[in-house]
Amino acid sequence: MTSRPELLDPPVLQASGVTIGYDRVVISRELDVTVPDRSFTAIIGPNGCGKSTLLRGFARVLRPVAGQMLLHGKDLADQRPKEVAQRLGLLPQSSLAPDGIRVADLVARGRAPYQSLIQQWRPEDREAVAAALRATRLTDLSGALVDELSGGHRQRVWVAMLLAQQTEVMLLDEPTSFLDIAHQFELMELLRDLHEQGKTVVAVLHDLNQAARYAQHRIVMRNGEVVTTGPPAEVITAEVIEEVFGLRVLVVPDPATGTPSVVPLDPRVQPFDVEGVR
Repeated sequence: MTSRPELLDPPVLQASGVTIGYDRVVISRELDVTVPDRSFTAIIGPNGCGKSTLLRGFARVLRPVAGQMLLHGKDLADQRPKEVAQRLGLLPQSSLAPDGIRVADLVARGRAPYQSLIQQWRPEDREAVAAALRATRLTDLSGALVDELSGGHRQRVWVAMLLAQQTEVMLLDEPTSFLDIAHQFELMELLRDLHEQGKTVVAVLHDLNQAARYAQHRIVMRNGEVVTTGPPAEVITAEVIEEVFGLRVLVVPDPATGTPSVVPLDPRVQPFDVEGVR
């Protein structure tokens, strides 16, 4: 008797034959890309290569001209907006808080997908906001005005709002932009913690070393196309970086984590042999 093969669950997010862009400008054509379930995925590549476009397609902010954006195997275009908002959330590049709004009130806006004209605020909403504030260490600042916070704390407030939305998927577009190195590190550690708690995290990142240290899966793009995908040891290599960015580098083990670390080469100096260089 022949046993039936196990049916595999579809990927959490998938672009299948997607052509997408802005207005009449196409950024990517016939794009096929997969985000593994419960992964921390980093999308990397040069400016203007289509990273944010792909992310916005996954978030249903942009609709494909052709092909399908799939959430657990189902076309996002066929799903109701409120249902999608309960399953995935987006933190865009630029987020502006309303003047005079306090931290807790902004975080509470993450509960909008669960509310209606009949039932607006429930105990579950209150607990979701409180839990998001605890996770982002903002409880003591819940009454503070958002526009009076530092850049690092403001970014935490937006992440807290995303957490209060209680989605399984978190999409973040360049979340460390405009943050100093300490706040970048703090935010990336928070995102790793959330991933380890079961979230699927997808982030557009410019810092290759952050992408190598924190994400287990990489999507490398250039000119609207996916060049390669996979774990850091396979994707963060000198050959791939030179092909995608046009930059000669050494890739050496990070002394703190052992993950690949990218070191740009001085074009005036001949490269030298380093043990462990890829």
